[in-house]
Amino acid sequence: MKVQDEAKPYDDINITPMLDLAYVLLIIFIIMTTATVQGQKVNLPKASAAPSLATQTTKAITIANDGKIALDTVPVTLAELEQRLLQQKALTPEFPVVIRGDAQAQYQSIVDVLDLLSRIGVAQVGLATKPLVK
Repeated sequence: MKVQDEAKPYDDINITPMLDLAYVLLIIFIIMTTATVQGQKVNLPKASAAPSLATQTTKAITIANDGKIALDTVPVTLAELEQRLLQQKALTPEFPVVIRGDAQAQYQSIVDVLDLLSRIGVAQVGLATKPLVK
């Protein structure tokens, strides 16, 4: 029998713990980036505090400063907005709508949406604002 006098040098690096850490960090990064996406960012105008219309069935219409319209974070045109609101009205005749218009948005864009809501017959309309800081 031959006796091993020399031990084999350890020349392999175990990278399994490093890969586990990389996967965990990747999962945390994915979760954190998707959690922060809440729709289109708008700069709301300031006003005095008032009770909110927001409920479970509230539809939020966002009007960006470039005039783009979104319904519950989904970009739409005025025709698509009218179609989707008519579908919602068929399901729930009385549902509130909150308009989130950017402070720098063209007034005509907001008036177009208000005119559309009036034509459809939506009675509960609110305008989202930031609280006035004194």
